[in-house]
Amino acid sequence: MADFARSFQRLRADHGKNTLWISAISGTAFAAWIFWAIFAQVSLYEVSTDARVELDGATYPIDSPFAGRIVETNLHTGQRVRRGDLLIEIDAMAQQLQLHEVQVQAQGLEPQIAKLNAQIEAERSMRSEEDRAARLRAQEAESRVHEAQIPADYAAKNLARIRELHAQSYISAHDLEKAESDASQLRAAASALAMAATRIPQDQAARNRERDVRIGRLQGEIATLEAQRDTLQAETARLNYEIERRRIRAPVDGVIGEAVNLRVGAVVADGDRLGSIVPAGRLLVVAHYPAQAAFGRIHAGQPATLRLEGFPWAEFGTVSATVAEVGREVRDGQVRVELALLPRSSYRGSLEHGMPGTLEVLVERLSPLSLTLRTAGQWLTRPL
Repeated sequence: MADFARSFQRLRADHGKNTLWISAISGTAFAAWIFWAIFAQVSLYEVSTDARVELDGATYPIDSPFAGRIVETNLHTGQRVRRGDLLIEIDAMAQQLQLHEVQVQAQGLEPQIAKLNAQIEAERSMRSEEDRAARLRAQEAESRVHEAQIPADYAAKNLARIRELHAQSYISAHDLEKAESDASQLRAAASALAMAATRIPQDQAARNRERDVRIGRLQGEIATLEAQRDTLQAETARLNYEIERRRIRAPVDGVIGEAVNLRVGAVVADGDRLGSIVPAGRLLVVAHYPAQAAFGRIHAGQPATLRLEGFPWAEFGTVSATVAEVGREVRDGQVRVELALLPRSSYRGSLEHGMPGTLEVLVERLSPLSLTLRTAGQWLTRPL
């Protein structure tokens, strides 16, 4: 009874002051929570554990184009190379021997072609000389014909006078016969010289046709030899190409990112990966997100933070970046997102191609109340 009396007296003395204080404090806290839930901003991030630092140029693989034995190698990890530098050479002795054989055959054809061309030039030169000599002989024959025609004409006129005198019985028959015989001989001699003069260009034309046949035959032989030479030249080009294909050269300027430990005498198979070249260029961040996380949520210009694996962010800091481009196609369920590095990064270290990490992209800011209502809506609409 004494305890109950004391408690009753205390309640009468309180007059409700503690209750008012509790109510006031509770109301203030509830009002502050309402204000925070409506006006505060919460950041939402899309996180990808498949992110790394890359160069803007693609890495160039170094593959073996043929199966064979290594005869020279200059492939070392970290080595700087320039475009065209010889990295690996595969044995091409068989092709080199074939090339030497073909070159010897091609060299043997040149003297033959030159000899035939010289024969053609000689034939053409002799033809020109013969044509010139034939023209001179023809002129000479025409002169002789002209000389023979003069006495023949005179004998013909003299025969006509003798016939008139014989008709008047001033000349005997014997003299007439002699005059006719002399005129006939002179006329025959002139005709023979004229025929001889006519045969000179005909004979020369026949010799020219024979010479043209010989020249045509020589030109045919030259054409055959030139076709063989062209075939050998094409074979030479093919063998040089095959030999060069066995010399693996750097396709771009860059650094050897990886290399297989190869020694002279080692045998490689067709298509073996021997290494890769990392080209020179600017660094960027590449991450892969599921399609539902990337499409409609990640856009160009959004800020992002990269935490590198093996480099604790509390000690080394983080890498600041901004979204530059979002892929349009889905590959293996992932979308590629590229981000540009920002100079204000807090990372204390040197970035290199291939460094992996975790990327966080700031995709949205909203109030806690909106986030609560969204979460509740997703929970209520999810399939049972």
